[in-house]
Amino acid sequence: MLPTPATSYLAQQTLTVLVPVYDEEESLPQFVVEMDKFLAQTPVPTTVLFVNDGSRDGSLALLRDICRRNPHYEFISLSENRGLSTAIKAGIDHCRSTLIGYIDSDIQTTPLDFLQFFEFLPEYDMVNGIRAKRQDTVVKKLSSKIANTVRRTLINDGIEDTGCPLKIIKMEYARRIPLFHGMHRFLGALVQLQGGRVKQLPVRHFPRFAGTAKYNLWNRAWKPLVDTFGFRWIRSRWKNYEIGEQHRPEAHA
Repeated sequence: MLPTPATSYLAQQTLTVLVPVYDEEESLPQFVVEMDKFLAQTPVPTTVLFVNDGSRDGSLALLRDICRRNPHYEFISLSENRGLSTAIKAGIDHCRSTLIGYIDSDIQTTPLDFLQFFEFLPEYDMVNGIRAKRQDTVVKKLSSKIANTVRRTLINDGIEDTGCPLKIIKMEYARRIPLFHGMHRFLGALVQLQGGRVKQLPVRHFPRFAGTAKYNLWNRAWKPLVDTFGFRWIRSRWKNYEIGEQHRPEAHA
């Protein structure tokens, strides 16, 4: 059987899955159980990179132990809590792979759903999940719906669920994403700004395994509105370029 475009493409790829962590000691052991299921099936060499965002509980100690016992897991730890956008950007900056994945550590999405993303990566530059049948509180679902509607109206990016914590991005696009407040809310739009194509797929969603959400109505409604105006400013000044020709002389012995 001849290889498909997807299998030929994936044979040359590596994946790093970024996992931001902020006070998630109750969820981390079960998260590793779920991630190990994906690692046993992934078609590409995969590393899991935890980004500890200044956790105040026992998360960092757990990460040290997890990474000491399993070579597929690594971590970096920020010196203080800087927020989700910074944690994601720090993770991207420390990746050595050709593909970047992103999932939250609260296990409300499953890493097994990454498996359906791979077939679209030769054609698309980012695959973004859409949380089907969301298992959230009424306030959380309402505020998220309002924020997504306002964002789509103001920037017209067509991304249905920008906050879905299940994404894979090609590294050549991820490395050009700038760091700014609320950047994590515009990952799809930022890939589009570079001329990239985004595929959206429904993924499963589950109730939070343990702990509590770190965001409230203020975080999910007002802040995204403010950040959207910031993104519009960035978009109005965004520049792309392409190399037409290049010459690099060989190093002399």
